[in-house]
Amino acid sequence: MLISILALTGCVTTNQRVLDSGDQTQLQKRSYQSRTFETADKERVLRATISTLQDLGFVIDRADLTLGSVSGTKLAGHQTKITVSVRPKGNDRMLVRANAQFNISPIEDPQHYQDFFTSLEKSLFLTAHAGE
Repeated sequence: MLISILALTGCVTTNQRVLDSGDQTQLQKRSYQSRTFETADKERVLRATISTLQDLGFVIDRADLTLGSVSGTKLAGHQTKITVSVRPKGNDRMLVRANAQFNISPIEDPQHYQDFFTSLEKSLFLTAHAGE
């Protein structure tokens, strides 16, 4: 009986940790992991995302235009993984959301996401003005 109670207690603790969002709320995380871009061209945003990740040293693991997702890995003495999703927001904008992990821990420092989005914004600007 005691073993059963201990086993159930262990399961509850594990489930709570899996669903635990840490100190930040999901809304706070989404706010710094997401950015909206003023374009309706999903393919252009995905291509710019791939270029940006490669410029930042990531190797692209998977890219899917239909799903609007790109995953990449960066190995530099540690492993950083990132998944970026692109989906329409209204008729004339794209919502880009990035989610990154350092080894097995989620990256929760907003500065890393701001750096990524700044680089992506520059890439989109350069591709839009490349033909001029």
